[in-house]
Amino acid sequence: MQDHLLSELGQQLRVDSVRAAAAAGSGHPTSSMSAADLMAVLLANHLRYDFEQPRHPGNDHLVFSKGHASPLLYSMFKAAGAISDEELLTFRKLGSLLEGHPTPRLPWVDVATGSLGQGLPVGVGLALAHKRLERPDGANSRVWVLCGDSELAEGSVWEAFEHGCYEHLDNLTAIIDVNRLGQHGPTRHEWDLGAYARRMHAFGWHTIEIDGHDVAAVDRAYGEAASTVGRPTAIIAHTVKGRGVASVENREGMHGKPLPNPEEAVAELGGVREMAVPVLGPPAVSAGPPPGDGHLSLPRFDPGERVATRDAFGQALAALGTARGDVVVLDGEVGDSTRTEFFAKEHPERFFECYIAEQQLVAAAVGMQACGWLPYASTFAAFFTRAYDFVRMAAISRADLNLVGSHAGVAIGEDGPSQMGLEDLAAFRAVHGSTVLYPCDANQTAQLTAAMAEQSGIRYLRTTRGRTPVLYPPSERFPIGGSKLVRATDGDRVTVAAAGVTVPEAIAAADRLAGEGIPVRVIDLYSVKPVDAQTLRAAAELTGRLITAEDHHPEGGLGDAVLEAFCDGRPAPRTVRLAVRTMPVSATPEQQLSEAGIDAEAIAAAARELVGAAT
Repeated sequence: MQDHLLSELGQQLRVDSVRAAAAAGSGHPTSSMSAADLMAVLLANHLRYDFEQPRHPGNDHLVFSKGHASPLLYSMFKAAGAISDEELLTFRKLGSLLEGHPTPRLPWVDVATGSLGQGLPVGVGLALAHKRLERPDGANSRVWVLCGDSELAEGSVWEAFEHGCYEHLDNLTAIIDVNRLGQHGPTRHEWDLGAYARRMHAFGWHTIEIDGHDVAAVDRAYGEAASTVGRPTAIIAHTVKGRGVASVENREGMHGKPLPNPEEAVAELGGVREMAVPVLGPPAVSAGPPPGDGHLSLPRFDPGERVATRDAFGQALAALGTARGDVVVLDGEVGDSTRTEFFAKEHPERFFECYIAEQQLVAAAVGMQACGWLPYASTFAAFFTRAYDFVRMAAISRADLNLVGSHAGVAIGEDGPSQMGLEDLAAFRAVHGSTVLYPCDANQTAQLTAAMAEQSGIRYLRTTRGRTPVLYPPSERFPIGGSKLVRATDGDRVTVAAAGVTVPEAIAAADRLAGEGIPVRVIDLYSVKPVDAQTLRAAAELTGRLITAEDHHPEGGLGDAVLEAFCDGRPAPRTVRLAVRTMPVSATPEQQLSEAGIDAEAIAAAARELVGAAT
């Protein structure tokens, strides 16, 4: 498209952004107006995309990291003929797919954005999928990420800059909309393009500084980015917030508000236009993930052995990778501890080392699943807290993601509290639509590792550092949402609900109490969410007394999951909740469980008290 038409298209995108926000009575039109010329040139001359086939493997990806500029994105969709003008004006209204920030409810949106600093890390994952997994030597889909200057204060962005260069992602372009103004006042570097360029160049990126309203310069920059080999490109564009409307142009206090006089603004911008853009089509390429051999041969462990569940996870993951060619694994430089190294040795082409950058770890996994891959991302349970916002946004993205946290709880022993995941069950239970699993033995872990692949949404598996006894035969099955009765008689007087490392402790307590004439029912709640409410209610009806024992803080973990089974109005059993209530220090695993009051002796003492047999 010629320059004068590109300028007209930029004005059309501004007008439609103003109109959409005016119809909604809210939104971010000024943030959209600054990037309108950048997106007009991209849409008309460089983006390769088939809007009728949004899952075409050759399509480019466009990620609006500055998701609040959604009016601009939706205006682009209108110009491309994907939505009508009538639909554009449903922006932010109940029932509309045009939400305040983009989500994959729209088929042309790969991931949800709006929490700033996430688009570029996810873009790294998208670019990795195409560069390393699909077409390393052929035509690559390009990934274009529109970033705002304010979000460059986020550390996650710089994790992405580092990783993008390290992986030589020359199919990735960051478009930086430097409009000087944030939500509240000027940004840190305002219009100092050189300040941004020096930083990005130091991270190894090819940088281009331009006037973001000079469509010819923008066009040349995109061409230069596409021809740059061996490293990603950052186009750093000087723009003006509210461009084209004098009453809001470069004015503070106008962020996140519709224009005060939208009809006058539209007239000032030259009126409504109805340009239609014939978007370039994608190249003909083969589809993505290859099949595996289709035969899943999980590891098998003999009852009575002592095996760490992290070891069972690693072996099962490697086996799953053989059976399924779509499985990819990402780790945060702890693969020898999480045991993802087993997968890396057998399937190195599908293993991704993300180093100590947990935000980039989860973001890359989100990007890869958007390309049709099945990611397992692993690190210490405690360190997922750094990436929790990415997990939260992944749920909004409707992402299918397997996350595995090792070294959970006080049971890790001498490393001390900084390494202990004691909040992870609560955090992942709170994620919309999530599945939370905490196996206690090796065969259970292997089965659940494979079962995760068949679920949807965010799936979290908690593994244990130390060796635990194998309780179940390899033939046992563990449906998600189920549980196992590992001790049960018709005369049980107390129910103990446990998971993971507290299951062997509960069994030991039950065996001890049986010798004292106190029969105890023990439930292995390996599925923390969804929890087996039916089994819990039946046990409570029989015994009337319930103990929960968990290697986790009391807030939000196993105890809360159990009690939710009794929130339907029926009488709840008398309950004692054993959990980690004090700040741990360095000690052996056995000492840790004792000090926390979650070992066999503590469980037995609680049971005695519940039945009135305490001495």
